[in-house]
Amino acid sequence: MKNNTLNLPRKRMLLLVPVAFALAGCATFSQDGGFNSVEQTTQERVGKELKWAKTDADRDAIDQRVTELLAKPLSVDDAVQIALLNNQGLQASFYGLGISEADLVQAGRLPNPHFSMFRARYGDEFKIEQAFTFNVFSLITMPQVVEIEKRRFAQVQRAIAMETLSLAAETRKAYYVAIAADQTMAYMEQVRRTAEAGAELARRMAQAGNWSKLQQAREQGFYADAALNLARADQAQTAAREKLTRLLGLWGERAEYRLPQRLPDLPKAANDLPDVEQVAMEQRLDVQAAKLDTEALAKNLGLTRTTRFINALEFGPARVLEGQRSEPYKRGYEVSLELPLFDWGTARVAKAEALYMQAVYRAAETAINARSEVREAYRGYRSSFDIARHYRDEIVPLRQRIAEENQLRYNGMIIGVFELLADARAQISSVNSYIESLRDFWIAQADLEMALMGKPSMSAAPKTKMAGAEAAAGH
Repeated sequence: MKNNTLNLPRKRMLLLVPVAFALAGCATFSQDGGFNSVEQTTQERVGKELKWAKTDADRDAIDQRVTELLAKPLSVDDAVQIALLNNQGLQASFYGLGISEADLVQAGRLPNPHFSMFRARYGDEFKIEQAFTFNVFSLITMPQVVEIEKRRFAQVQRAIAMETLSLAAETRKAYYVAIAADQTMAYMEQVRRTAEAGAELARRMAQAGNWSKLQQAREQGFYADAALNLARADQAQTAAREKLTRLLGLWGERAEYRLPQRLPDLPKAANDLPDVEQVAMEQRLDVQAAKLDTEALAKNLGLTRTTRFINALEFGPARVLEGQRSEPYKRGYEVSLELPLFDWGTARVAKAEALYMQAVYRAAETAINARSEVREAYRGYRSSFDIARHYRDEIVPLRQRIAEENQLRYNGMIIGVFELLADARAQISSVNSYIESLRDFWIAQADLEMALMGKPSMSAAPKTKMAGAEAAAGH
């Protein structure tokens, strides 16, 4: 009877061993490393190819694709595609998938068994104790721990997908800013040439005694302002292009890529999105990630309550020798259990509950902010469209008609050359303002698209300072 009682725990322990190995064998790495989910999200949201450069062959394929896209002037879609393939920071973020998946695989594997041994000797008398134990408690908690890590892994996937979409949106904005900077630079050069011609003519007329020193000083002052505006436009052009270059991940000869000479035309009509908030709530990745975070913490809270008293239970076979070295071992088993004498787990439970409630309110804040951000982005998109359309349909044509009328009056010797030059300055200023309004529209559209997918970065568009522009227009 005694032998059966002693053998029963050993038999149960032996039955646990194949179960443990079976569970540990299920914890393996996936073939895609979680990248397929990010790739699919990117394809669905922006319609662009995504590649994780793990091998030399992958890097060669990316390099070849980038070379093909750089062979012609970049479109906005080409720029986004290059950024998604070639941005080194994004490639570094992809390895966050590997880190998170490693945690998931580790959670699905049993901890290594422990072997302990005690040996004592007095003369010919020995006492030897040997134990080989497994953490049995990990078998109980493993399904919950694996589920928590699965949710964390999904959160990492969504975070990297969000970073990918943000990179696409920032590249679009930088692309439009760079083209607008090129156009502004061209117009500032026209202003400088006009001002230079006016200043030279004023100098000659002043030398001939046909003009006052005040009038000459005004023309020279406008020329000085025009030269300053050109320098500022050159600085803005360099900054805009370099930002785009960084996003594209280009350097060396590849940084000499070509852009179109002008911004895309304004569309015929703005998009009408009456249910923009509902669409954002359904599609935004940050809202979905906040929900996942809350669910994961709720699951973790349940695990913490389960393990508040017992978090270390080990069981395994043991044998003991007492007496002469030649005597047989006494066999049995060893159980190791942590007793909750000082720490009853209340602090762990309180922390888990606080983390959960914090996540609940964070999720609510995320939803509220998402609604506000998408409303702001949509209104900014509509107002930018209205402003650009007003410049295109009203202000620029009006300035053009004024210029044509002044040209007729100049040909009829009704007005002089300086009145004609002043009108040319005002016309160039209005055209440059239209370029800025068109740039702002395309930036606002990129912000709206991002606001429907995740948190946008709706920073103000850069402004080109024009020294003396108001005085020049009214001169």
